[in-house]
Amino acid sequence: MMLNLKEETQMRIGRPSRFFLAMAILALVCAQPVMAQTGKLKVRVTPRETYIYADGKPVVEARGHTVTLSAGEHKIGLYNYGYKPESRSVTIQAHKTTTIDVTMQAVPGTVSGPWGCITLEGAPRAAVLLNGTEPEVFFVGHGDEFDNEWVWKQELLVPPGKHELVVQARDRDPWTTTVDVQANQRVVVDAYKGVRKTVPWKRGEKMQSLPRFKAGMSSATVAVQKVTGQFSASPGQVKCGESAHLAWSSEGAGKTDLNGSAVAASGDQTIQPKQTTTYDFTAAGPGGVVKQSATVNVDSAIQASLSISPGEVRYHKVGDKVVEQGSATMSWSTTNAQVVSIDPLGTVEASGSKTLTPTPKKTDYGPVDETDTYTLHATNECGGSQTETATLHIVGLIEREHVEVTLSSIFFPTAWPDKRHAQDGLLSSQKAALDKLADTFVRHHEAQPESRLLLEAHADRRGSRGYNMQLSERRANIVKDYLVSKGVSADLIEIKAFGWTQNLSLAEVKKLESDNPSKPAQIRNWVTDRLAHNRRVDPVLEPDNLRPTPYYPHDASDSKILQMRGKPSLRTVRKSQ
Repeated sequence: MMLNLKEETQMRIGRPSRFFLAMAILALVCAQPVMAQTGKLKVRVTPRETYIYADGKPVVEARGHTVTLSAGEHKIGLYNYGYKPESRSVTIQAHKTTTIDVTMQAVPGTVSGPWGCITLEGAPRAAVLLNGTEPEVFFVGHGDEFDNEWVWKQELLVPPGKHELVVQARDRDPWTTTVDVQANQRVVVDAYKGVRKTVPWKRGEKMQSLPRFKAGMSSATVAVQKVTGQFSASPGQVKCGESAHLAWSSEGAGKTDLNGSAVAASGDQTIQPKQTTTYDFTAAGPGGVVKQSATVNVDSAIQASLSISPGEVRYHKVGDKVVEQGSATMSWSTTNAQVVSIDPLGTVEASGSKTLTPTPKKTDYGPVDETDTYTLHATNECGGSQTETATLHIVGLIEREHVEVTLSSIFFPTAWPDKRHAQDGLLSSQKAALDKLADTFVRHHEAQPESRLLLEAHADRRGSRGYNMQLSERRANIVKDYLVSKGVSADLIEIKAFGWTQNLSLAEVKKLESDNPSKPAQIRNWVTDRLAHNRRVDPVLEPDNLRPTPYYPHDASDSKILQMRGKPSLRTVRKSQ
């Protein structure tokens, strides 16, 4: 940005010598490229004493001046104490003068003393700010408005106290000094040097209410309003999760913030602090800086209790039947807690009760003598926590009753289930085998709680590896879903898909057919028979690793569909399911 000021005065130029005239012409020619990149800005503003900032930098008061700027976009700030700041975006064109017209909006009302007076000498064109460096908040005028206390008064009236005086001039670094101004005293400051003297100022004793800004032909008075502020927090003590109310008000401030965030000059706010917090309110303006703080103390302590009655219960089981299972009542209560859980029950209400019907962790046969521990955890978002523990003694006996699980390989038609019909392909004969498996496994699991089922799924060798892995996985899933529908818990079933990676060999198939209790009169095609043997799911009982012998169900009513070398139709499959 290029800045240049031109006083609207006339100068007379004498006749130069030929030499100097030639040099001037040469300089003018050399300067043309630079001059071609600038234009002028004229600001016609009311009041005329308004000060101009260009692109955030101080320039000059508007009265009697134009501003030379580089061609292009610029942001113009206009400031006059007692009036609302104004800003304009202007486009400067080379060799042209851009004019903007602005009427500043006055802040209504007057301000009251007491006051002291500041006289600033030696900076007539500089911007003057008090207690901050942002012109939109702290600007009070320019040096030419505060440098005379004789006939024509040009004075800056400020509330008594210490003030940071800031002088911002074009092409100079900002200069700051602290001025201690007492009521009815005048402090004379030499710009860029410091306070020169303090003298009585009796006129201040007679001043009552004044406008913020008043200017005459050769006089100017700026009366700065004192910044005041009030801030409170209520109540000052809350429990976690409870709310408090912040309220603040201020006068004379151009800038207010709460804990570093800008807020309105007056307002309120509902808060819900998570810990003891101090809130800082600041109101700042040319008339001073007010800082006030308020603390909201947060009580994060939690009170909790947990009990179980009676403290001992009996348990008796014979095989798969529980013949005696005692119960107890657990009761708990908490205050000032937001999240409450009891291990091993999980999340619970803040207060309540629950009937406990405990089952021993013991799975083998013999006497039962165990203690269940229940731990209550209560927390809140404010960092409070409390833990309480209660125990329940379990005594009794577990007696053996053996239940044998019926394990049979489950066979599938060629290419079933397919992607579009993932729930088709489990034929009725194979469902009957799964009914027996589900019934016996459920009862076996009651006697042997550690037992589980592993479903190993296979596909014949036709098709790609990826295709057959997906096909065998669908077979395992349809078997699992059927077992779950018959009462087997899903979390007791694990699946493994092998595709064709563990196919039975022809020799193994022939041996199976030789031993098969329901073998056919003859095998017409061993290749077809081998393919059929490898389209199956083998349920394996864990942890005993008991697995079925994969005998082919030749005596099943749907055996021919299971053995078809080609893929049977959906209609055929559904008719046989």
